[in-house]
Amino acid sequence: MAKIGYIMAISQYDKLEEDREWMNNFGCIRIIEECDENERNRPLWKQLMVALQRGDELVIPKFSNAIRGSRELATFLEFCRVKAIRVISIHDRIDSKNQLFPETKPSDVLEMMGALPEEVLALRKTAEHMVNLQAKMIASLPKVSSTKLQKLDREKTVINLYAAGHPIDEIWRASGFKSRSSVFRILNKHGIKLNRGNHSGPIKKKNEEDTSKDMDKS
Repeated sequence: MAKIGYIMAISQYDKLEEDREWMNNFGCIRIIEECDENERNRPLWKQLMVALQRGDELVIPKFSNAIRGSRELATFLEFCRVKAIRVISIHDRIDSKNQLFPETKPSDVLEMMGALPEEVLALRKTAEHMVNLQAKMIASLPKVSSTKLQKLDREKTVINLYAAGHPIDEIWRASGFKSRSSVFRILNKHGIKLNRGNHSGPIKKKNEEDTSKDMDKS
């Protein structure tokens, strides 16, 4: 006999942490969370229905969170009856074994069933809105120019080669820069501390180098 939790965790669901804590305290060995994109098909819910065994205990936030309509509710309840699965709905305050929520009355159960279609529709619209919004945000992101991508790739090459221990001259030739100083400029830009040969420590600016040379002479 296993205790399993299931949550349709859409982005706007504000009781997610509360439900997780309740399920963990109850002793759920696993909490399954479905995301916005899966609201319509519920692949994890379907897998759970196949995996549940006789005598297991299933904890859900609300029937309207886990079930997608009155017809599905009837099928689900019959499934649980045949397999002797205990169902606990946290916010509906319903326990099919009548061990929790002793204050719940038959009228509360009937009210849950009557409100189910409206609550399911509201959850579905919220999930679809979030999916559409995310799709629009992704589509509206500015494209990165090929020139900028080449520049980023070149800088990444310089940093990776230096981190791998290659000499500055080899990095310069591999990078394709015309000037050797461009290699130092990239390393300095990304805060890379020089640590080999004549080049060690943070890269100094021109004025700092001149000052250092004057101090050495004196």
